[in-house]
Amino acid sequence: MRPLLVCTLMAVLIGVSTVPTAAAADTDPVVGTWKLNPGKSTFKSGPTITNQTRTYSQSGDEITLDMKTATADGKESNTHTTYHLDGKSYPVTGSPDYDNLSGKKLNSHMAQFTLKKGDKVIGRSTRTVSKDGKKLTSTSHQTLASGAKSDNVLVFDKQ
Repeated sequence: MRPLLVCTLMAVLIGVSTVPTAAAADTDPVVGTWKLNPGKSTFKSGPTITNQTRTYSQSGDEITLDMKTATADGKESNTHTTYHLDGKSYPVTGSPDYDNLSGKKLNSHMAQFTLKKGDKVIGRSTRTVSKDGKKLTSTSHQTLASGAKSDNVLVFDKQ
């Protein structure tokens, strides 16, 4: 009886120890801290961003983004959201331009987002993490709260 109990306990311990490994395999490559590289970024229209730091964290399939931004005209903002890549809308705080977003995973390194103010779509954004995990590119097309158009390609370096 005792050898059976020991074997059962060992099987349970081995099974439990593999759970974190399986969960880690699903970690989104965007997780981490990213710093804007203004020299590699393109600002076609809208305000020029001089500084932006994005910090992504993940719990299960839920991703949290904290974003600190400064523009050339001296405006600063702190944006926060927690979302799933399931196509459903999730609230965003701190942005004057949009108050919710929905995202979909396109592949292991790319996701696409729809930005909304209330129920109105005001823009779209795509984020891509390079295969080596060192560069994040965010392409966005949106109408700002002021009515101006903003089309940017932001390039970030992993910190």
